Amino acid sequence: MAELKYLSGFGNECTSEDPRCPGSLPEGQNNPQVCPYNLYAEQLSGSAFTCPRSTNKRSWLYRILPSVSHKPFESIDEGHVTHNWDEVDPDPNQLRWKPFEIPKASQKKVDFVSGLHTLCGAGDIKSNNGLAIHIFLCNTSMENRCFYNSDGDFLIVPQKGNLLIYTEFGKMLVQPNEICVIQDVSPFNVVAWHGNYTPYKYNLKNFMVINSVAFDHADPSIFTVLTAKSVRPGVAIADFVIFPPRWGVADKTFRPPYYHRNCMSEFMGLIQGHYEAKQGGFLPGGGSLHSTMTPHGPDADCFEKASKAKLAPERIADGTMAFMFESSLSLAVTKWGLKASRCLDENYHKCWEPLKSHFTPNSRNPAGPN
Repeated sequence: MAELKYLSGFGNECTSEDPRCPGSLPEGQNNPQVCPYNLYAEQLSGSAFTCPRSTNKRSWLYRILPSVSHKPFESIDEGHVTHNWDEVDPDPNQLRWKPFEIPKASQKKVDFVSGLHTLCGAGDIKSNNGLAIHIFLCNTSMENRCFYNSDGDFLIVPQKGNLLIYTEFGKMLVQPNEICVIQDVSPFNVVAWHGNYTPYKYNLKNFMVINSVAFDHADPSIFTVLTAKSVRPGVAIADFVIFPPRWGVADKTFRPPYYHRNCMSEFMGLIQGHYEAKQGGFLPGGGSLHSTMTPHGPDADCFEKASKAKLAPERIADGTMAFMFESSLSLAVTKWGLKASRCLDENYHKCWEPLKSHFTPNSRNPAGPN
C-alpha cells in the first residue's frame, strides 16, 4: 500500500477530493443544484445547528449515492457488546484486569466488530448521555462489511498491532502510542468532502507534558488530551488522560501519584512499559477501574521507595505510556468484565496489604531522607 498522506491541524476546516476526479468539490457553495460529476451532496452534523459558530461541527460530503440509499437494517447477534448496566450488582472494590488475550487466528478468526467486548459503562443511549468502555480483541481484517457507531464518536486506543482504518473521509493507519477518533458510516462511495467534523488521529508522543517545578503535584488535568463535555461546565462525561515520559523535579514531595478518593470514576490502561505507582501486576494490555469514591494509590513497595528516595531531578516513565478515562459517571462493570473474560485479578487488593503504620505520636517532624 502506498504511503498515506494526512491533513494537519486539530479542528481545522479541511478539504479533500479524489485525484481521479479533479474539481469534484463545488466552488463557492455547499449544495449546488447539480454537483460536479453528478454527485450527491450530504451534510454530516456533529453539533446542533443552533450552536455558536465557533463550536459548530459539520462536514459536507459528495457521494456517488447518499447514505440513505440502503436496505432496511436487520438485527444481528450483539456478541459481547451491551448497554445493560444493571446485569450485575455494583462492585465498589478496586478492580484490575490482567492482559486480555487475543484469540489465535489459527483457532478462530475474529475481526474488529466481532472482537468488541463491553467492559464497563454508564448512561442512557436514548438520551445520548453516557459512555462505554470496550476491549477489542481481533486477529483478522473486516471483509465485506463496515461498522458505524450512531451513539457517538468512537475513540480507539490500540495497544498491540496496527489498525488500517477505512473511513468515509479516507484511510488512517493507527499504531500503538497513537489514538484515533472516528464518526464512521459507509466508507466506500465518497469522492470529495470539506468541513471540520472529521476522523482524526494523534501521536501521543507529541503531547507537550507539563509538570510541577517547585513542590507538590499540579492538578492531574494537566495530562488531559481530549474531553467529552457534559452539560455541567467543568465536569466531563469523559476525559482522556495520559501519563507519558517526563521529568520529575518537585522538591520535598512524594512524587508518585498520591493516595486518592475521587468523585469521578477512573479507568486506567497501559499501552507499554511500567506504571510508576505499581511496577508489578499492572501490565500492558490490561486495565484497572476505581469507581466513584473508591480509594486507590501507590502500592506498598512504591510508597516505601518513594518516601526514602533522594530527591534529585529524574526521568519518569521512560518507555511507558499509561492512559486513563476519567468520568463523572459511576461506571458499571459487565458480566463479561467480571467473569467471562477470565482476566479479573482477584489478588489486586493484596498490593496494599503490606502497607504499615508509620505514625510517630511523639515526633511531629520525623527524620526523612532529605
